[in-house]
Amino acid sequence: MSDTPLIDVARQWVIDNYPYNPRHLTQALAWLDRIAPGRREAVRLATLTHDMERAFPGPDQPLPTRLTDHAYYQAHCERSARIVSAWLHEQGADEALARDVEALVLVHEFGGWPEANLVQAADSVSFLETNIDLFLEFVRSGRYPVKDVGIKFQWMFDRIQVDEARTPARPLLERALERLESLEAEMASRSGAPSAQGQGV
Repeated sequence: MSDTPLIDVARQWVIDNYPYNPRHLTQALAWLDRIAPGRREAVRLATLTHDMERAFPGPDQPLPTRLTDHAYYQAHCERSARIVSAWLHEQGADEALARDVEALVLVHEFGGWPEANLVQAADSVSFLETNIDLFLEFVRSGRYPVKDVGIKFQWMFDRIQVDEARTPARPLLERALERLESLEAEMASRSGAPSAQGQGV
């Protein structure tokens, strides 16, 4: 579908500033348009910008201690919502639109109503498509253990509340878990330690 001028500006904001993998955010919008075409601008903007607090470090930036930290995800949502809302106001966006986007970003990890569930679902499918290499590197570097990353991959799939998103997400999850298992075996082989293969990672 054709993009509004504000969507175009937001996409460039993401590309220019997001520190990890801006393709995760741009693909989240692509997945939204695929699983639920014709959504309102607010839903598309929220999907495109939902993680942008990570682009702007500061003393109030939440930092996860583990990948299953619910309090971190809540704080991440709240800070992203504030930052995206402030950016929209800087762009001269309509007040009602800014409030609508803020409300959706505020719950993007959890969903809660049909449009919020779409933002969450698009985030999940895009994560499973674009962020697996990033998390495998976290394992290689020792930042997170294999088990926690496996739980994260599964959680990103399990939280999807939109049937149209679960179908494309399932093979992406299966491939992600296969790659994680292969990495675990490779690391165990190098260290001489037994792997947890087959133990529900």
